[in-house]
Amino acid sequence: MRALWSRLSAVSNCKICPRIRRISSVNLTSNRNLSAISTTEDPELSDFVEFLESHKNYEKSGVPKGAGTDSGEGFDLGRMKRLMFRLQNPHFKYKVVHVAGTKGKGSTSAFLSNILQAGGYSVGCYSSPHILSIKERISCNGVPVSASTLNDHFYSIKPILDQSIQEENGSLSHFEILTGIAFSLFEKVNVDIAVIEAGLGGARDATNVIGSSNLAASIITTIGEEHMAALGGSLESIAEAKSGIIKHGRPVVLGGPFLPHIEDILRSKAASMSSSVTLASNIGSSSSVKGIINKNGIGLCQSCDIVIQNEKDDKPIVELSDVNLCMLGHHQLQNAVTATCVSLCLRDQGWWRVTDEAIRIGLENTRLLGRSQFLTPKETETLQLSGATVLLDGAHTKESARALKEMIKKDFAEKRLVFVVAMASDKDHVSFAKELLSGLKPEAVVVTEAEIGGGKIRSTACLVLKESWIKAADELGSGFMEVSENKTVFGSLKLAYKILSDDTHSSESGMVIVTGSLHIVSSVLASLQH
Repeated sequence: MRALWSRLSAVSNCKICPRIRRISSVNLTSNRNLSAISTTEDPELSDFVEFLESHKNYEKSGVPKGAGTDSGEGFDLGRMKRLMFRLQNPHFKYKVVHVAGTKGKGSTSAFLSNILQAGGYSVGCYSSPHILSIKERISCNGVPVSASTLNDHFYSIKPILDQSIQEENGSLSHFEILTGIAFSLFEKVNVDIAVIEAGLGGARDATNVIGSSNLAASIITTIGEEHMAALGGSLESIAEAKSGIIKHGRPVVLGGPFLPHIEDILRSKAASMSSSVTLASNIGSSSSVKGIINKNGIGLCQSCDIVIQNEKDDKPIVELSDVNLCMLGHHQLQNAVTATCVSLCLRDQGWWRVTDEAIRIGLENTRLLGRSQFLTPKETETLQLSGATVLLDGAHTKESARALKEMIKKDFAEKRLVFVVAMASDKDHVSFAKELLSGLKPEAVVVTEAEIGGGKIRSTACLVLKESWIKAADELGSGFMEVSENKTVFGSLKLAYKILSDDTHSSESGMVIVTGSLHIVSSVLASLQH
């Protein structure tokens, strides 16, 4: 296979037969090891974080087989219900929108939270994982809870938590305890409504203690191949698990699009629960991205028309022109459409006043770290990558890789590309790589390692990840460029920059894409905080 070589051959100073693909291993040292920086936690939260980390953290260790299924292998939802009872069931004191799905949960939750806030409501939002600080997981009115508020609330309920842990023989997990804290904090600050993102699946997720009496709506964004072992091993079993958030008589909004038989599973579950169904990818099919603009004070955003039509007669219910979404890509437009459909669903219930203008404001005000995020020139200079375009995107599945690829092809086709990739060990590395390589021609891929959940247990070794990209290129039959490795994220960024800044090109024509995990994104952003 004919290989395309970059300037990197001069770095390693070795002679290569041009008919053999070269896999480089380059050690670039720096006094800033980004892989070692996982958070920028407030020291005030040290006791709180230590308390959580003393309990089983499945984000760090990985989720057991079948844990997310509604079966004998699934998580025991009973202990979560008992914890909430000891906390006096705070989650029944306000309305809730419950969000599940393989991809798009975080973006859809953020869009919806901002829409409701723009409508004049006090809104709580619970999401995972966090990028820089655990405070990000619990926000009120678009702002992460302060360290002092979180700490004060933790100490006020710690005797109940300690009692619950003792009575459950220490089996309560990190996520279950944090979920209980979030639910009770939302009651304390008196939110009108909370947008709650499921952690894994739905049926046996710790968040699924929400009852039909206070559920305003359920959302299932997408169904894809992630956490396969934990969710039963098939798309069908994943759909069954996520449909567990549908409650009797409460409306459900489906994002999509879905495979026909997967949509049938979700609709069948809704029918069995007498729940109405709205398919956002159908009634929002007239929505479109018109182009990318660089807006003063905001940066790059995509100008979109969002049209929501009545399913029965195709008449527009909402028509919003020139909505400037800071979240780029058609998949983010779909997430925005899904959130808009939920807003209309709430409006139809009679007591939620959500105007079209609130929808526009909420959508335009939504930003999330690590989702189609471009670093500013000042930030790239801080990372010693002056001139290069740096995109951070936490894509880590085949589906999210496809969304990233389509966004780059549409809006940055003229850029020379270098990927910097780190992934968790339980992801499909080859499918992820094949999806990106099937439509893009990067000049190099630099694989690296990043901590996941504060440890290396679930991190994929550079060598393993490198072999996955080679295999993906071979299966596609593509004349492939460099696959290089560096065990530090900072070293990998410097290597990517060196490739783009060779003797024949300027770094300004190049684009460094950091992807494969939100945890590598966290490493990069954490360095900017220091």
